[in-house]
Amino acid sequence: MAGDSLSRAVPNPPREGNRVTPPSLTHLSSDSIAQFPKGNFSKLILLFNRLKSTGEYDKFFEEGIYKCAGCGTPLYKSGTKFNSGCGWPAFFEGLPGAIHRTPDPDGRRTEITCAACGGHLGHVFKGEGFKTPTDERHCVNSVSIKFDSGN
Repeated sequence: MAGDSLSRAVPNPPREGNRVTPPSLTHLSSDSIAQFPKGNFSKLILLFNRLKSTGEYDKFFEEGIYKCAGCGTPLYKSGTKFNSGCGWPAFFEGLPGAIHRTPDPDGRRTEITCAACGGHLGHVFKGEGFKTPTDERHCVNSVSIKFDSGN
């Protein structure tokens, strides 16, 4: 059960009956999320996403590579990041083979996860009219990624 894994990953998580309820994660950095045991990270991110405009990478535009905060796999080049105005980091394409896509059951969105560890990254949207080469917006949670400048 996800709640059991989360109880080990997050000391004394708030509960409603048998269900773990989301604590505020705005105080957690990508570095602290990366310290969670492998496996717990993806479960944590699936349940706890940052609020709009609160992530450290929303308005961050430096040269480098964005890697999975859970396992370190390179996911996005900084040249694919753009300001979509959505309140979360936006990219128009990931590195080949790095991102797995799964349509949500309702068909409205497509979830994106790290192909290496399964960590939840966010969602991808197509056909929104952004002037990007792919006409896609990968809407990614800042806690799911870690920036590497290559220095």
